Amino acid sequence: MEALGNLRDAEQRLSQASRRYMQLNETDMRALHYLIVCANRELVATPSGIAGHLGVSTAATTKLLDRLERGGHIQRAPHPTDRRALAITITPETRHAAMETVGRQQAKRFYAAARLTPEERDVVIRFLADMTEEITLRDEAWLPKDEG
Repeated sequence: MEALGNLRDAEQRLSQASRRYMQLNETDMRALHYLIVCANRELVATPSGIAGHLGVSTAATTKLLDRLERGGHIQRAPHPTDRRALAITITPETRHAAMETVGRQQAKRFYAAARLTPEERDVVIRFLADMTEEITLRDEAWLPKDEG
């Protein structure tokens, strides 16, 4: 459990350092990550898709996009197939900055995994999957009804 706590602490320090470097908050970073994933999958990111991914209202998404656009992090353009929608893309400069900070550090996870034998990887994968299953929220009595 201590090792998992240390990993979580390291991830939080990385996230905080990256946000400070890019001068963004956590929601901003989550939105930019979503845009990078969409671009990598050749999907068109829309404001409603961002709102759904972040679990925020469309009004909050508009404020978020305004802030990111003012900061030079995103671009809005007409959607290629839906005249009523906008396509949101991350700017090349921000994508590069994200890849140089979080991306480079995240890639180091693959180095750690690559050093394991296939058998060791299977054990780690099984452990992490089991841990995830065990802590997944379900119908806990202490949880508010809208969070289960």
